[in-house]
Amino acid sequence: MNTMTSYTLEEVTSRRAVREFLDFPKRLYRNEPHWICPLDQDIENKFHLKTNELLQEGEIIRWIARDPKGKVVGRIAAFYNRELVKASEFQPTGGCGYFESIDDQQVANLLFDAARDWLKARGLEAMDGPINFGDRDQWWGLLVKGFEFTPLYTNPYNFEYYIRLFENYGFQNYFNQHTYLRALAEGLFPDNVYQRVKRLQEEGRYRFEHMDKRRMGVYADAFREVYNQAWAGFSGIKPIDQEHAHALLNKMRPIIDEQLMYFAYDGERPIGFFLMVPDLNGVIHPLKGHFGLWQKLRFMWRLKVRRKASRIFAIIFGVVPEFQGKGIESGMIYTFEQAVAGTLGSQYHSLELAWIGDFNPVMMRMVENYVCAQKHKMHTTYRYLFDRDKEFHRAPRMSVRRAAK
Repeated sequence: MNTMTSYTLEEVTSRRAVREFLDFPKRLYRNEPHWICPLDQDIENKFHLKTNELLQEGEIIRWIARDPKGKVVGRIAAFYNRELVKASEFQPTGGCGYFESIDDQQVANLLFDAARDWLKARGLEAMDGPINFGDRDQWWGLLVKGFEFTPLYTNPYNFEYYIRLFENYGFQNYFNQHTYLRALAEGLFPDNVYQRVKRLQEEGRYRFEHMDKRRMGVYADAFREVYNQAWAGFSGIKPIDQEHAHALLNKMRPIIDEQLMYFAYDGERPIGFFLMVPDLNGVIHPLKGHFGLWQKLRFMWRLKVRRKASRIFAIIFGVVPEFQGKGIESGMIYTFEQAVAGTLGSQYHSLELAWIGDFNPVMMRMVENYVCAQKHKMHTTYRYLFDRDKEFHRAPRMSVRRAAK
């Protein structure tokens, strides 16, 4: 817009404002074929202590912007967690997210100013956005490449003009997150990968198996053991305990396809995992954000009977450090490939691996060389420094913590 319009900002505190906050994107994207309406509860749960443990040591606030006629034209939330702030690399940093706006820099600036001022008043020196007030695998980053593709479940989708709104305000690229795509077909691996797998099979000490939900607790313990060796050695990543690991897999139980969850063993010792689930966006699309009893029944019908989940969402994989580079990753993928050649290929047609940060080149090479996937979409996490004269740093490359001597 070329003319100045008098927009107003309203903190979301009433039931009506909550409903408007949730419904605004449904109106904004109503003609966008690639946008999938998220479940209202997936968004709303982030704003309440009962459903978001980060609020035990943090705060969150949200606003909607209105035009002179009272129509909602934008929304945003600001938040911080004291423990996460302490772990900030260069300065105390909060977050802003759940941002949506019409194509008007004035509206965007009004929303960004509100988030900045609220965080600054609480001692923060920067804000990342658009991000989630929760795990990084949900609503994290701004889509900057891949607008022609449908997003994965809980992965962000936005209009291309959002890039301009963020960068014109002064946000800078903190890091990029790549989503990789792999077709589901046999014979996609290079010869050296198959040779690695053949050597593993000849050794006889390694085995690869998919999950059996009747032994969920056993696999939860295997996941925790491998995760705490493969991932918790990196700076900024905490080990998980047994309770957390069991709760995580039990929460996933309703959507788990056993032949998408793989584990590697050296004898009886778990040394690797490759966890995938059906992508739910193909299932929730007609629910329009609602998830009451009727919608839950329809959800399970579409997932289990109609099999509307045709993509696979790779959540995480890891290998114990001493077994990395020996082909364990390839062994799990090869075992999965055989399942695709059997029964899975009739339902699923592609595999996507989301959230591979450019600060983790080792993981990028592993996905490209061992999974044989290609870059498909890209999201950017931006950072805005409140002191505009302070030097900006991109996210440091992920490095392994060295054990204390």
